[in-house]
Amino acid sequence: MRAGSSDPLIYLWVSPMRKIEVERLKIALKPSHSRVLIRPFVPSGNRAERIISRVMCLSEEEVSAHLDRVLAEFADRHHDICDVLLRHFQRVRHARIMDHKLSEKRKLLIGSYFTQEYALESAALFNPSIVLHPDQSGLPAGSVRFILSLRATGEGHISSIVFREGVLHQDAQITLVPPTPYVVEPERIPYLTYDKPLFERKLQELELDDELARRILSALGPTFTLTQLNESITNAARQSQRFPGVKYTIEGIRLLALSNYEKEIDADRQLSELAIFPSAPSQSNGIEDARFVRFAEDDGTFTYFATYSAFDGSTVVPQLLRTSDFRHFVFNTLNGPAVRNKGMALFPRKINGCYAMLSRQDNENIFLMYSDNVHFWYSPEIIMRPTHMWEFVQLGNCGSPIELDEGWLVLSHGVGPMRKYCMGAFLLDKKDPSKVVGRLRKPLLEPNENEREGYVPNVVYTCGAMTYNGFLILPYAMSDYATGFARIRLTEILNSMDD
Repeated sequence: MRAGSSDPLIYLWVSPMRKIEVERLKIALKPSHSRVLIRPFVPSGNRAERIISRVMCLSEEEVSAHLDRVLAEFADRHHDICDVLLRHFQRVRHARIMDHKLSEKRKLLIGSYFTQEYALESAALFNPSIVLHPDQSGLPAGSVRFILSLRATGEGHISSIVFREGVLHQDAQITLVPPTPYVVEPERIPYLTYDKPLFERKLQELELDDELARRILSALGPTFTLTQLNESITNAARQSQRFPGVKYTIEGIRLLALSNYEKEIDADRQLSELAIFPSAPSQSNGIEDARFVRFAEDDGTFTYFATYSAFDGSTVVPQLLRTSDFRHFVFNTLNGPAVRNKGMALFPRKINGCYAMLSRQDNENIFLMYSDNVHFWYSPEIIMRPTHMWEFVQLGNCGSPIELDEGWLVLSHGVGPMRKYCMGAFLLDKKDPSKVVGRLRKPLLEPNENEREGYVPNVVYTCGAMTYNGFLILPYAMSDYATGFARIRLTEILNSMDD
């Protein structure tokens, strides 16, 4: 859909004789009940055995008739549904009481009893992040293609990452590509190889570097696979029952390994069909607020990183996603004493030979930290504290810094009275980002009457914006419910900042 017109300009007064025109575009992405993901359904206890036993009592004619009804109702809603049902059958085949050979139809029917639809966008579609698309071919002159990531929330308040694609036109208007009705969760791929020194460093950080852990790792080479790790665990465990905490150490090592994995979507699937659903123990209750950044490598190529919050129901842990093409994704743990809290945001290139990251260590201030390894972070320093009334409760970033000639533009969020979230902006020195060289005294964006009601009222928020043709292109969440878009002239933001 083309945003051919926009709402009247909203004027936010920053200081006397200064104003910023924030143009809200007539585009909104709202939750949808119709886009459903097909997922495993495994009942607790011994119920799987009883369900399979009941299906085993059916005749082949009954099996065929029941399966036909299932496929007639659901096959058009999902790609390759029979392949999915067979995979879900494989998950529960161990629960069979009798070892009779099963027909293909009976396997499919059993699989259907252990399958469910999940409306992953039914509750909220919010906290967007926007980056340039890796494919810029076939566009009119002056236009660019972008990818928008979104936090989708469904039943049980479980969050996942979904995507949309669109085009920014020369006049800074936006066209979004309508999503397909299908949603696909790529199969999880075990991490191909683990780097032994990195693995050892993380075990030390987790205080799991005991004698048993050292014995397990000593049997492995400089790199190893999950299969090799499991074999070493099995061999070491047979000889190590005398060690205290054997079970705790082994579970910790396996959880660490399972938190590093890969996913891949088929090349013929549209990006809007992809759903990155929680699939590691640390993410069991959600993947939240992915901050994507197009990172310039030293060799001139680009890698897309996203820092996100993994939530297991009690603990929030920042983690890292990496991709070069939005087809193949690598998920890694982030390590080091500075890996804590939400809101870690990576700079889009190295600074003075090091990776740089903004973070919020203490639920209140904005910190800066450097590292020679993108997976390990230490020694954060405070660069900004809550100063203005609209940010007295909390201050944090709203995505990765944006490089301008004038410096690093950072969008911020501030929490004020009545837990109202507003967005601000500040500018960091280009060579030394620890120096704040400009800051807005009043909010850049705050919720208006059409945006203040939702799952969490009185909130505007983003996980990443971009610049184009002199504009800040700002996708933003409206009260943790839906997503809107705004555009703002960069010169007005910069000219309104105080030194």
